[in-house]
Amino acid sequence: MFFPVSDITCSPLLPFFSAFVVSLCCSVGGVSGGFLLVPFQISILGITQPCVSATNHVFNLLACPSGIYRFWREGRFVWPLALLLIIGTMPGVFLGAWVKTRFLQDILHFSLFVGFVLLFIALRMLLAFLKEKRKAEIGKPTSAHVICQSSLSALDFTFQGVQYHLPCLPVFVLSLIVGVIGGIYGIGGGAIMGPFLVAGFGLPVYITAGSTLCATFVASFTGVASYLWLAAISQSAVGPDWTLGLLMGLGGVLGTYCGARLQRFVPHKLLKALLLGILLYAGCYYLVKGLLALV
Repeated sequence: MFFPVSDITCSPLLPFFSAFVVSLCCSVGGVSGGFLLVPFQISILGITQPCVSATNHVFNLLACPSGIYRFWREGRFVWPLALLLIIGTMPGVFLGAWVKTRFLQDILHFSLFVGFVLLFIALRMLLAFLKEKRKAEIGKPTSAHVICQSSLSALDFTFQGVQYHLPCLPVFVLSLIVGVIGGIYGIGGGAIMGPFLVAGFGLPVYITAGSTLCATFVASFTGVASYLWLAAISQSAVGPDWTLGLLMGLGGVLGTYCGARLQRFVPHKLLKALLLGILLYAGCYYLVKGLLALV
């Protein structure tokens, strides 16, 4: 099958099943998997067009709602946290799309950027994990719901008898910065924000997963709109490949739902290790690839 926007030919089953596997593994940690599908589009499918980021946003638009629904059904979707992330992320995504269109259309520069971003997140999470004091392991949730009290200054959570405190202003500023990075990368920012909430603010993945998926969904809507507008005014191929995005999105719908359904059966330490391993692998791969291309 030929995809004219991406200028590639491949079996439609390849993007569908690849997106399913990636979403299944990543949604367990509250991540859509879009940050791994950017490398997949560049390296496996061989796309060299700047439409990669916009196409990835289309995948997120389709893949995220099924996971959000599953977390909501289990009482682990925290609306105040999701709203805080969305307010900060949305304007950042638009700015990031503009930066990508203006300065990062070259695939080499984009690969280096991807590697640095992923490694920074991974190292931040690894340091927090190594410094973490020994404490009781968070039990796997059964039917426990999250109780949240919100104000303009902070969010307070109670989950399985444990209380968590989250200041609003630092999270807002961080989500704004993450939105810029996510807008450039085409991931909506959830894959970056999730590890920061876990490693930097001490929240369990069971609480953050639904909210980061929701923020990714809304930010990706902003991202698609931004790239369509930029493609119209710049006459460049930065708009999404709708056919490819649809195929990956359909695989993501099934994978994200299954991953969200399975999350409560996975120990918390294993969830953090899974996120860390994915980030380290992808970050090292793209940084090395970009540096070797410079030699």
